[in-house]
Amino acid sequence: MNIITHLRRKFAWMNLSTATLVALLQRAPVARLAVAADEIVIASPVGAILRSAAAAVAALGAIDTMAGATLLASSLTANPTGPLPAFNATVGVPVTPLGFTITNTQNIGSWTLTGQLPPGLKLVAVENTSIFLTAPGNLDATTQGSSDPWGSTSGNSTTTPELTGTPTTAGTYMFNLQGFAGPGETAGTITTGTGISAVYPFTVIVMPAVSSTPPVTIPVFTAQPVSVSVTGGTVALNAVASNSPTYQWFINGSTPLAGATSSLLVLSNGAMSTGTYTCVATNSAGSTTSTPATVSVTATTDVGRLSNLSTRAQVGTGGNILIVGFAVSGSGSEPLLLRASGPALASLGVTGTLPDPQLQLYNGSTVLSTNNGWAGNATISSEAASVGAFPWSSATSHDSALATQLASGSYTAQVSGQSNDTGVALAEAYDATPAGTFTASSPHLINLSARVQVGTGGNVLIAGFAIGGSSAVTVLIRASGPALAVLGVTGTLPDPQLQLYSGSTQLAGNFGWGGNAQISARAASVGAFAWSSPVSDDSALLITLPPGSYTAQVSGESGDTGDALVEVYEVQ
Repeated sequence: MNIITHLRRKFAWMNLSTATLVALLQRAPVARLAVAADEIVIASPVGAILRSAAAAVAALGAIDTMAGATLLASSLTANPTGPLPAFNATVGVPVTPLGFTITNTQNIGSWTLTGQLPPGLKLVAVENTSIFLTAPGNLDATTQGSSDPWGSTSGNSTTTPELTGTPTTAGTYMFNLQGFAGPGETAGTITTGTGISAVYPFTVIVMPAVSSTPPVTIPVFTAQPVSVSVTGGTVALNAVASNSPTYQWFINGSTPLAGATSSLLVLSNGAMSTGTYTCVATNSAGSTTSTPATVSVTATTDVGRLSNLSTRAQVGTGGNILIVGFAVSGSGSEPLLLRASGPALASLGVTGTLPDPQLQLYNGSTVLSTNNGWAGNATISSEAASVGAFPWSSATSHDSALATQLASGSYTAQVSGQSNDTGVALAEAYDATPAGTFTASSPHLINLSARVQVGTGGNVLIAGFAIGGSSAVTVLIRASGPALAVLGVTGTLPDPQLQLYSGSTQLAGNFGWGGNAQISARAASVGAFAWSSPVSDDSALLITLPPGSYTAQVSGESGDTGDALVEVYEVQ
């Protein structure tokens, strides 16, 4: 059988004349990687990318139609000049499936692969994905048809290769593809080379995996240690740096302190610990030294003490009223001013205030005093001026206050709506000891606390407190959320984040106390209820602060809400 007769029989359905067949056979094929019609990636006469197997099958028909559905060349055509544009991939990233066909042909029954595929990739037959190559070989998905007395079933005469998978090894890989008209061919159907395409070279460049870990940068201190002047007792210095450092504290510039390798440095005897302290934070990128902080001793009789606590919160009803706790220590009684501001907050630009705050003072479950409107009381006004509280301008407002003398013990001031309504209120407790009369033996506040519903934005828990006197005071500040569950409190804030500020400057912060032994020991020494879990997200700070005003802010680290308790304890 001569070649023309063979081809006329093979493609009889086309009904082409011999002359037409001969003319078509003289046209050289062109290899093409095709894409979905709306996105050509490689603008080459020989290549573009196929986005999916489905798109590959659809594209093949469209390209064949446009190409005139011609046959494979009657003789081997020359290889293209150089490889097609490189196909780029990345280790660990699945490739966009890359399909192959040859235009200006009627049918490609099988393919031969030579060269090397990138490890992790395979050449799959779209028509039957269980047929694939990972190394040189022949890709053939054709099947024979069948016939019986009831009719005939056509087999599959086409193989469409698709490169797919996830590269595992970086490098440059080159492979070659050659197409054949019939199944299982490696040299064409006729010894003259009929049915053979050119050999088309392809290059895949596999880049190394992109690291998801950002480069390490040198530590940066976000909180610097504070210089303090003390009369003795415990001194706690804090220094916090970013970028996962290790810490080492030094005294007087060059002497490392043994065991001082955390962000918190605790000196048990401040009177014997005078000097200049620095903290060095180190990671793989380098080291950074904190600003120096000096510890000095003063002989003042006007010793430092907790002198004020103020908490602003949304006051609800039932278990969601505003509760402020405080404790007095020392012989005799301490003069205190307690205030519950609602309407008075309007002058400060606060909206949605509690219109009728009721103030009740408790010792345990016993109500000691109640006020429902201060009525311009002269004593209240005078003591407010002496302790530096903001003035109430209306004597007829429903803001409430109590001026009292309290002996050593624990107390709570509770603020609620007298008519069971709700709104924003400010609770304040002031040490009203007359200026110049305080001594080391005077009764004074040793603990201040507030439990509120913590919201987001402007409704986070903000507790203000002040250090009075002329020397620094060491305080333990705690933000309890999960730990409140053991006390029967429900709806607690699951992840309280604690931040300490002086004005707009953040002095320290903590999220998750981590079972810190110093925190645990000091909590026990001041009588705070124990935190049972070292891995809870309750937060705490131990820090020595000079006289001044501070705010402790408690918020949900992940932006959530719930009940939280903030506590400030004097630590000896």
